[in-house]
Amino acid sequence: MISQKKSIGMDIKALLSTLWIFFLLNMIFRDIHDLFRPGLLEEMMTGIVNGTQVTDGVLLVGGIMVEIPISMVVLSRVLKYRLNRWANIIVGSITLASVIAKKPLDLDDVFFTTIGFITLVIIIWLAWKWRKQEA
Repeated sequence: MISQKKSIGMDIKALLSTLWIFFLLNMIFRDIHDLFRPGLLEEMMTGIVNGTQVTDGVLLVGGIMVEIPISMVVLSRVLKYRLNRWANIIVGSITLASVIAKKPLDLDDVFFTTIGFITLVIIIWLAWKWRKQEA
């Protein structure tokens, strides 16, 4: 029987961590591209972006929502099997829901959102299929 490590080419923990990094880089570049959307900087200066009043509370919630996948980069490497598997499934699902909830505004948003969506589905699928290797 081929072990998971050999079948996917690397340790599952390293692969999950790498996929979280890939997801985060895509979302960062999506946000950077948004800065070039005409009118966005003017909206930001008014304190209302896409119809939402930007308050300290909104910024805190946004920070927490970003910190969750950032923490998965490290947690995917350090958590023990059972907790690691469920953390990737649950956090992947929550993050996937937040990605789906944010409506793309232009073509590059659609592109980056699609890549992020696929990446999160792969993370959830890998974690779901992950079986502990016996020593």
